[in-house]
Amino acid sequence: MKPARIPDILTSPHHWEQLPWGEYYREALNQQLRPWLGKMFGFHLLKIGNLSAEIDTEACAISHQVNVALQGESLQVNADPLHLPFAAKSVDACLLAHTLPWCPDPHRLLREVDRVLIDDGWIVLSSFNPISLLGLGKTIPFLRKRVPYNSRMFTPMRQFDWLALLNFEVMYRRSFQVLPWHRQGGKMLSTHLPALGCMHVIVARKRTLPLTLNPMKSRKAKNQIRSAVGATRQYSEAVKAQPHPVDNPHPHEQD
Repeated sequence: MKPARIPDILTSPHHWEQLPWGEYYREALNQQLRPWLGKMFGFHLLKIGNLSAEIDTEACAISHQVNVALQGESLQVNADPLHLPFAAKSVDACLLAHTLPWCPDPHRLLREVDRVLIDDGWIVLSSFNPISLLGLGKTIPFLRKRVPYNSRMFTPMRQFDWLALLNFEVMYRRSFQVLPWHRQGGKMLSTHLPALGCMHVIVARKRTLPLTLNPMKSRKAKNQIRSAVGATRQYSEAVKAQPHPVDNPHPHEQD
């Protein structure tokens, strides 16, 4: 397995039109995300990357949506995604539409997204599936340096492991668009062989595990320990207070 972090600087396309059949990819991704965007609520949505900025997010109830990328058009914030200029736990949802494939350090990018997301915040990832017809193009020498074959294609299981390490719960995952040159991606193949889809999408939520015990359970446990210790101390004091038979020379005088 190749390392996730590489020293090379990758230049991502600024528009979906720069990818062969890019419009088909964007339409298919919009269709996959539409039901889930309606479930996201909050105040701030970050669309990280130039391709994310062109995704239709009108179905999302989050009104303040910010496009973030290092360079490109239709951006509100020009910044490196590896150094997001936002406070910790200040963002409700992050959309990374094909941002990981052109990122030199995906681990760092996901940690940065985890930093700015609030508890129970949403993250949406889309990428190319290496186990697909598109992934076969990377094995052809004269195609490796062309878009999108020059991108990094991570398996879905590898992305699940990255999210699990950051305590993200996967809510939805799907591979689609089996035939990249077809607008509908091949309905029959996408229905019966979705694992061979050229694109993959993951919708997950950030879960924060408590590091302390439940206050009620902790208080109950303390009370139980105190009562046991108190009972032992009271018993010991009662035993000491009782007179020893040797100390009373006339036991019958008490009757």
